[in-house]
Amino acid sequence: MINYLDLSPGLDAGLLGLLGLLIGSFLNVVIYRLPVIMEAQWKAECAEMTGQALPEAPVFNLMRPRSRCQQCGHQLSWLENIPVISYVLLRGQCSQCHSRISLRYPAIELATGALFFYCAWRYGATPVALAWCGFAAALLVLAMIDWDTTLLPDSLTLPLLWAGLIAAALGLTGIALADALWGAVGGYLSLWLVYWGFKLATGKEGMGFGDFKLFAALGAWFGWPALIPIILMSSVIGAVVGLAMKFSSGLRDGGYIPFGPFLAGAGLTAMLVGPQTILKVVGL
Repeated sequence: MINYLDLSPGLDAGLLGLLGLLIGSFLNVVIYRLPVIMEAQWKAECAEMTGQALPEAPVFNLMRPRSRCQQCGHQLSWLENIPVISYVLLRGQCSQCHSRISLRYPAIELATGALFFYCAWRYGATPVALAWCGFAAALLVLAMIDWDTTLLPDSLTLPLLWAGLIAAALGLTGIALADALWGAVGGYLSLWLVYWGFKLATGKEGMGFGDFKLFAALGAWFGWPALIPIILMSSVIGAVVGLAMKFSSGLRDGGYIPFGPFLAGAGLTAMLVGPQTILKVVGL
């Protein structure tokens, strides 16, 4: 006789993993559209300050217009928007112009699905699992936006910070609220001090203010004791990737790489294995 209660953790994880695939498809939209929306807002604000009139632009937000091929403008049908499956069936090409579709789209969908599956497998169908799913989704979006544009939008970092504090207050993260609060304070101030020390020494900006806010958010989710493991891991991986890109001539103009993706990667690693495991990995 089958014990269905024994199957429930796997079913919960599978269902949440499928939900992650769907949400991953939406995350791809956010990654592409949010910087465009922000740029349009900046232009509108500048025009308002200077008294210039901008031509009326078509509606463009996270919901409208519907997704299109970036090469030929073909509007995607729902059959072409099924996470991962559509990419495989289309063989990674637009159905109309046959231009290549970036492998990053199904990769984000699969990553989101895998992270959601992990959260449900570890915590079950609980508010704790949903909280960590939201955390993982936010970090994926922030990492990709920062990699593409060197932007870490306040519309994502600040809600992530507040969500960490609220989750701690509700007992969803297992972190005492005081530890979460000082984690946020320590995360922000530590990188703020590094920023000003570097700027005073070199006259250049070594990072953006978004990095302070993202590190503060990670401090809120993991507490102040996790700050050192997270910053160590992100710094080591960032240095390795930076050197590899330098020797392969992959650095961008100005010779910089954004730090946000490495902070986000360290945050996801801390979620998966715990901050103390990170210390062991880096040899401390």
